[in-house]
Amino acid sequence: MSGQTTVERRPAAPATPARTPAPSRPPRKGRVLTWLNSSVVQALLIVVALIWITPLAGLFLSSLRSERDNASDGWWTALTDPSQLSLDNYTALFEDSGIAGAFWNTVLISVPATLLVVGVAALAGYAFAWLEFPGRDAIFLVVVGLLVVPVQIGLLPVAKLFGAVGLFGTVAGVILFHVAYGLPFAIFLLRNYFAEIPREMLEAARMDGGSEWRIFSRLVLPLGRPAIASLAIFQFLWVWNDMLVALLFADSESQPLTVALQSQMRQFGSNIGVLAPGAFLSLVVPLVVFFAFQRHFVQGVMAGSVK
Repeated sequence: MSGQTTVERRPAAPATPARTPAPSRPPRKGRVLTWLNSSVVQALLIVVALIWITPLAGLFLSSLRSERDNASDGWWTALTDPSQLSLDNYTALFEDSGIAGAFWNTVLISVPATLLVVGVAALAGYAFAWLEFPGRDAIFLVVVGLLVVPVQIGLLPVAKLFGAVGLFGTVAGVILFHVAYGLPFAIFLLRNYFAEIPREMLEAARMDGGSEWRIFSRLVLPLGRPAIASLAIFQFLWVWNDMLVALLFADSESQPLTVALQSQMRQFGSNIGVLAPGAFLSLVVPLVVFFAFQRHFVQGVMAGSVK
């Protein structure tokens, strides 16, 4: 028809099919937990635990048997004959003034050495992480450099120094040595952990009028509890099980349990009636401490490996 404009219609473009979103991968922490929950891994862990527990069980049963029974047959016979078991060895152990005194010396050395290292390292770690002062980075590099100094290098010079000031052969001397050699790693660990705290959180606390001590005690310490608990476990285990430092710096009145047991072994050889309960007592205390702080220890390890 004339006078009308013909409009050309174009074919509609084919609709683009909706893209199916790719399945999201579970977070890394979830993958790790899924792997750990698998039956194969659990079975493997059970086997490893049994292998690890067997010597501990043998030591415990030997400590409950008389020296005659231990000399005649193996500790596993107590599983079928419980009448062999008694607490006589432990009674005799604590009646021995040398072993009992060594046990309390170990407590007097381990607890202050752990508390001092954790307390000083927490203060220094916060200062290196969040306080500005001249030479901060240079001093921290010196602290990190002390990590490579072996303990054996400092034994003779420190022994001469302690002898000159009257600390050689005392509990205080052993504590100071452990504190001095435990601080570099402790400061390095806590400084790196405290540095991960969000700056905005600390600035908000300062804007609210919080002092540095209040921020440290009310904010930083609670947030750093996993790392502090892990450090306390490591330091306590190292000091409790140490024999090299105590063998050199402690005398007969200040020697810990490790040195006392080594002396018993050297003098009496196979005195199982004293060595077995003493060794089990020396072993069970670190186990109790570890399991008491296990939750915080796992939190500290996971915080440093999984985000």
